[in-house]
Amino acid sequence: MVIPEEKLKKLVVDPGYIATGDFEEAKEMAEEKGVSIDRLLIDKGLIDDENLGRIISDSIDFPFISLRKANIEEISDDLLEYIPEVVAHSQRAIVFKEEKGVLFLATNNPDNYEFIKHLEKTTGCKVEVYYATPYTIDMALRRYSGDLEREARTLIEEIKKNPNSAEQTVVQLINLLFEHGYANVSSDIHIEPLEEKCIVRFRVDGTLFRVLEYPKELHSRMVSRIKILSRLRTDEKAAPQDGRFDHKVENGGEVDVRVSVLPTTEGENVVMRLLMQQGKRFTIDSLGLLDDDLKKLKKNAKKPWGMIMVVGPTGSGKTTTLYGVLQLLNEPSVNIMTVEDPVEYNINGVQQTQVNVKKKLTFATGLRSIVRQDPDIIMVGEIRDEETVNMAVDAAMTGHLVLSTMHANDAATAFPRLLEMKVEPFLIASAINVSIAQRLVRTICESCRESYFLTSEEVEEISEDKNFVEMVKVISGKKDIMKVRFFRGKGCDLCEDTGYEGRTSVFEVLEITEALRKLIGEKSSSDAIRKKAMEEGMTPMVYDGISKALLGVTTIFEVRKVAKS
Repeated sequence: MVIPEEKLKKLVVDPGYIATGDFEEAKEMAEEKGVSIDRLLIDKGLIDDENLGRIISDSIDFPFISLRKANIEEISDDLLEYIPEVVAHSQRAIVFKEEKGVLFLATNNPDNYEFIKHLEKTTGCKVEVYYATPYTIDMALRRYSGDLEREARTLIEEIKKNPNSAEQTVVQLINLLFEHGYANVSSDIHIEPLEEKCIVRFRVDGTLFRVLEYPKELHSRMVSRIKILSRLRTDEKAAPQDGRFDHKVENGGEVDVRVSVLPTTEGENVVMRLLMQQGKRFTIDSLGLLDDDLKKLKKNAKKPWGMIMVVGPTGSGKTTTLYGVLQLLNEPSVNIMTVEDPVEYNINGVQQTQVNVKKKLTFATGLRSIVRQDPDIIMVGEIRDEETVNMAVDAAMTGHLVLSTMHANDAATAFPRLLEMKVEPFLIASAINVSIAQRLVRTICESCRESYFLTSEEVEEISEDKNFVEMVKVISGKKDIMKVRFFRGKGCDLCEDTGYEGRTSVFEVLEITEALRKLIGEKSSSDAIRKKAMEEGMTPMVYDGISKALLGVTTIFEVRKVAKS
């Protein structure tokens, strides 16, 4: 580590970046795992990688380099030749640029003077040293290994030359998928059998990208290896199976892998959800809520009892929102307990329980046990059935704050959905404090963002939804939509020429008022509830989305795709 632990503690604790207790807990865990404290602070999500890098670089008087994906991809083979691969890994250093006889060196050990002088002597160049975080150095050092397709092709050729090595090589191939999936911040890895070959796709920022294909004859070995890791039956090929395992990537990161295997006509289809701890620290302020909606959510989160319901389809970020609320409420004076499927990210100070159907631990049975544990706040990962919802409502009515999610199209539709589960309307009206609907939209890449005006063809495309167009005009204050300035990404190395990098949420927050309680108690339709909520100031999801499109956060077409008017 580049600075002593006590100095690092002063740098991050005294200004308030990290709480003293969190730092001490991370320090103990780092000692147990045999990793550096700075790496663990990032992996636990206590501080952003780049923020920590800048803090450390300022304290050691070396300039900071943020080795983002674009910088790393610009590291050519010629630059890699200045430092042999083995030396680069051992010295934690890589040349990322050359200019007029000067080598620009990124390292997380910048006071390694002996190595730096040796590099100047062997290359005949002056060396400018920059501090980079361990995480980004790990990413940069992957340049020595090449890309996924090339590495996989080498392994597949090895199997053809030496069939006896197939088993071990398949292990390497599976590990390779995890390494690249982790490096690309993929949420899922899909392994799909086709008629003559198999393909691998990564889901990044909600979109699937084809990254690899391999011969069909390898597929049974690939699936068997994944089943072994997941402790599934390797002899069962006709029934669906679900499992999980933990995987440690080369740079020290950890991935919790959730596996689903499904028989298809062409073979077994495998989808692996990657739950990565690195950089995950959810705060309610970082969710992307509009100021008024954020105030409503915070106000209702501070109530001692009642329910906060977050609705939307699978993969819309509902759990992330609940984790943000939990972070706000997580104090030593309260007892917070959850029952989840799966426990996606661990939160210090919160007792989290994983659903296990084989052990007869369901949402309902877990919730029944939790209420006996003297909780103040309860999070139920998802409401799926009558037993769970009735217990959740009962808990909300008897002095507990209950957080949960449910599948529904919008905030108002949550109430008819609860009626379908045979909850009494007066209980729904009394128990629910706020209903939040959300969707995820891709955010425009900051490196290649540009403003532009819609073409006539694009205007024609979005004009199919007249309500949508009228709302754009109202929010923008323009009478002619062709005079509204929008934003898009041109495409660059950083975003793989997609124009997007990362995702954010669009929301609508329906706070329950007396007028709405009356409508809910009368079993009014979702349309009537929605209309009344908007009269009382609810910002519809499409309004939130259009506002973010006009600010350059996302594109108007992303908003139109996920948020109906």
